[in-house]
Amino acid sequence: MAKACEFCGKGPLTGNNVSHSNRKTKRRWLPNIQHKKLTINGTTAYRNICTSCLRTQRSTS
Repeated sequence: MAKACEFCGKGPLTGNNVSHSNRKTKRRWLPNIQHKKLTINGTTAYRNICTSCLRTQRSTS
């Protein structure tokens, strides 16, 4: 599944896990991407969209 929203472009962020002893290991924060069937301008299609875009109805504009 795609790791980026097709509407807002939100994608993975990177950073570090930091332990109590201050050791650092790489990690990623992934957006909550869903594969949904949407109707856009009268056309129905499947899109990879983040849940924040689904909530704000950004997909229908």
